[in-house]
Amino acid sequence: MRGTLKICMSAILSMAIAAPHAADACSRAVYFGLEGQTVTGRTMDWFISDMDTNMWLYPRGLTRESNTKNPMTWTSKYGSVVTTIYEGAAADGMNEAGLVANLLYLPQSVYPPESAADTRPTLPNSAWVQYVLDNYATVAEAVEDLRKEEFRIVAITAPTGEPGTVHLSISDASGDSAIFEYLDGKLVIHHGREYQVMTNAPPFAEQLALNAYWKSIDGSVMLPGTNRAADRFVRASYYINEATQTADPRRAVATVFSVMRNVSVPIGIKLPGQPNIADTLWLTVADQKNKVYYYQDTNSPGILWANLNAMDFSEGSGPRRLLMDGNPDLAGDQTANFQTAELFKFMSPDVPH
Repeated sequence: MRGTLKICMSAILSMAIAAPHAADACSRAVYFGLEGQTVTGRTMDWFISDMDTNMWLYPRGLTRESNTKNPMTWTSKYGSVVTTIYEGAAADGMNEAGLVANLLYLPQSVYPPESAADTRPTLPNSAWVQYVLDNYATVAEAVEDLRKEEFRIVAITAPTGEPGTVHLSISDASGDSAIFEYLDGKLVIHHGREYQVMTNAPPFAEQLALNAYWKSIDGSVMLPGTNRAADRFVRASYYINEATQTADPRRAVATVFSVMRNVSVPIGIKLPGQPNIADTLWLTVADQKNKVYYYQDTNSPGILWANLNAMDFSEGSGPRRLLMDGNPDLAGDQTANFQTAELFKFMSPDVPH
């Protein structure tokens, strides 16, 4: 036990030393309620106050294109509601089957290199969330297909100039989860219901090791409290399971919002030289049993939501947008307020945005 503790403390010390060079942002957690009540929440943290965030409704049968030099196209099998950033990337969303996808920052990401011998079509990571929501109903289905690596993921550069190094978490209505990371050019997948929580640096396997140490300590006595990714991971892991487990969707959603606020970064908190340890700009909470998708702008006192069960996802109905950018006071049920809009192109390393 003493040797194990020494190893764990060494890992924590290494993390603390490395922290000034790490780029941390965003947290995600999956809640298991009673009677199949599954809810996924996430935060979006970034160093600028405006990411041109909007919400989109995409129907079934919509043809998408990757906007890359070696493009791939696909047609959506499922309708979805998606939160977008910069009118060029899908950051978060849920489809009509209850599958949720969340894109979070991971500075250690290294994607497969370009090679003349690699003739696979390419998909920018700005489209990663959308591709998953368009094509899969369950985590198991997505894992089975994506591990084939029939396309090559390529990284965008954010409009701010930051490298688009991200990893992807997905969860379904059963509570199953998977984490997808590219490390040293290779795809690493963690698949299982136990992978409820994800934050950022370090890579997910190291997050699990750090969390294992804190599980040996009573969280009601002490929990790490900084805004670093490793500390947020521990707090989210503890609270998402210690919170009231209920079958009441209203209480379940409120519970997840409360957990995500606990791991949010307060407005005005920024660290020099670490642009991604910054304010939480918005939160989403997805009720995967009842198919309701919630969103809150941290500049707004209100929450808005869209009920996927009451939306028209029929083929040919066209994409529609809920204009949230510039409307921080938008709140309440917005299910019927999505308006027809021209489909944007995904940000790509090959085509200037």
